Amino acid sequence: MSNAQFETYGPSPAHEPSAYGGFDPHTAQTLGYGVQGAYETHDAYGTYSTYGTAYPTYEDTYRPAYEASETAYEEAYEPVVRPRSGRRAAHRRRGRVAERGDGPMRRLVPQALVVAFLAGGTSAFVAEDKAIELSVDGTPRTLHTFADDVTELLTEEGVDVGAHDVVAPAPDAALTSGDEVAVRYGRPVRLTLDGQRREVWTTERTVEAALRQIGVRAEGAYVSASRSRRIGREGLALDVRTERAVTVMADGRARTIRTNAATVSEVVEQAGITLRGQDATSVPPESFPRDGQTVTVLRITGRKEIRDEAIQFAEQRIEDPSVFKGTEVVERAGQLGLRRVTYALRTVNGVRQKPRRTKSEVVREPRTQVVKVGTKPLPTSVSGAGGLNWQGLAACESGGRADAVDSSGTYGGLYQFDTHTWRSLGGKGRPQDAPAAEQTARAKKLYVRQGASPWPHCGERLHG
Repeated sequence: MSNAQFETYGPSPAHEPSAYGGFDPHTAQTLGYGVQGAYETHDAYGTYSTYGTAYPTYEDTYRPAYEASETAYEEAYEPVVRPRSGRRAAHRRRGRVAERGDGPMRRLVPQALVVAFLAGGTSAFVAEDKAIELSVDGTPRTLHTFADDVTELLTEEGVDVGAHDVVAPAPDAALTSGDEVAVRYGRPVRLTLDGQRREVWTTERTVEAALRQIGVRAEGAYVSASRSRRIGREGLALDVRTERAVTVMADGRARTIRTNAATVSEVVEQAGITLRGQDATSVPPESFPRDGQTVTVLRITGRKEIRDEAIQFAEQRIEDPSVFKGTEVVERAGQLGLRRVTYALRTVNGVRQKPRRTKSEVVREPRTQVVKVGTKPLPTSVSGAGGLNWQGLAACESGGRADAVDSSGTYGGLYQFDTHTWRSLGGKGRPQDAPAAEQTARAKKLYVRQGASPWPHCGERLHG
């Protein structure tokens, strides 16, 4: 309604021309500035008449506050009658002005004030109103607002945004008519990418667009959900396995395949390799195959082997003061135990592996050997050793034969002397050639020096 002017449509027989030029506010209509309302003619009496309409008129949708008191303004100020075009109309206007006794200024001043008020108020009202296109999560709509910036607009429209939401332009950006404001809500995606779990946020509304935004190479990948599936505000869980190159070594050949398999065993199967019996892979079959990884198939053959193994017995030594020092007497002989062990014998790709113990059980427990250790001081003379059982010692060592010689020819005589020991005791020649009495005398002399230790196996017979 800025710069609006008023026109009247024809004379009214019910109303005579007033002092202000015959304008009747009850029959007047308002036309927008610059719009031609009607074509005009003059009748024989010099009055105006109208016919036809060149352009349609438009009703202003804004209703300023001053319209509420329209009657008051009409009573105070009479609208200006728009002069008609043409020479005859101008002549008629001058005639009417001449007839008025109070001059033109009396009516033009208040009319101008009304027009200025209407034009200024309406222009300010229209300038504050802005036509904005607001798109919320892909749904656009056009609205009018008096908001100064994006934040104020979103507050007016009840649009809440969070840390993961995107607003364009920035929330503090000023608004002008014709601007476009877009809000895209963030959506949580619980992503498992190549076996690694993490949570990411996306403002895209489909799985395919979200993968592109996250930067996941989706070509040739396995995706647990349809790529066209829409993602709600609550988000979704997504498992993605990208395409990888994996090499499988088996039976002397290398096979490289591109796969999005979830486990090594799936990769081996896709490579056309069958695992049989005890066959295995160089990495756990349920592990995730990595890009560039090499998996070796192990061809394994094997068998079980059971072995009986002896368990060594323990020895208990007891001091005995009735036995000369250097003499040990086995009071109870020990007994070996028996253990049954199961071994796994394997051959991997033709190479025999070290046996691996898989089972062990004790068949017989060992028995501890008890040994008496003499603590009695040794005799100081040969006569002191006369009370020992020399006959029992000779029977144990040589079977009681004075000329006995062992199979190696090193030891001889009743007590199996070696030549060096025999001569250190004063003997001549070989011990097996000496009389039995001489052999016993020199054996007693040796006992006085060393006790029964020269006879480790049969020395205990001296005390038996």
